[in-house]
Amino acid sequence: MPKQVVPEEKRRRRRPTRSGVVLSERLIVGTALRMLREHGSAGLTARRLGLALDCDPSALYRYFRGMDDLTLAIGDALIGQALDGWEPSGRWRADLREIGLRIHAAYVAHPQAALLTTSRVTGRVHELAADEAVLDVLRSAGFPVPDTVRIYHAFIDQTLAFAALDSASLALPSATLRADEAVWRSTYARLPRATHPRIAEAAPLLATRMVTSAYPTALDMLLDSVSAQLSAYATAVPPR
Repeated sequence: MPKQVVPEEKRRRRRPTRSGVVLSERLIVGTALRMLREHGSAGLTARRLGLALDCDPSALYRYFRGMDDLTLAIGDALIGQALDGWEPSGRWRADLREIGLRIHAAYVAHPQAALLTTSRVTGRVHELAADEAVLDVLRSAGFPVPDTVRIYHAFIDQTLAFAALDSASLALPSATLRADEAVWRSTYARLPRATHPRIAEAAPLLATRMVTSAYPTALDMLLDSVSAQLSAYATAVPPR
């Protein structure tokens, strides 16, 4: 049976921990993000989190129903960081591009947390705000609801997929990541034109581009397609 979550106002009246810290959902999530960054997902347990916060692990269940609930809160916090300070400009393409880049950047800044959360649906306040913002940008641009949902689906899945892919690389041990990146110079750059002519001619560019994220390029390609659809829709469909 899931443990009862104590309302926020009652949480704030809790006595400080042994070290004088007053627990809060924000403090717990921030500490969990630090532990993920330093120790990976295997290092994030209720016991270790309790030690880091200097509290009994059972105190965590006053804020979260379990570690999975905490995972959802971590994912929502990353989206909150992405949206912090963002305001719509009224230019749909620029707004969508900035939202996408912000979400991607927030996840890759915390690669271990991204691996846990990019595939999850939190239903929490920041995720809902991000979804509302993207849908509003598309509707305000003039797309009907079916096209808005279709484009939103592609946009958010592309963003999260690249965040997961890039975070998986960043979460590798440093030596492994460097070794993987070096293959573009040590192997691809040395392939002879006689056997691999297309790789050989592209090798210098591959060595430069393949060690960076393709997300900005993929995002621009998606937005080009969306822009073309909007132009075609404007000329083919009578004003509503």
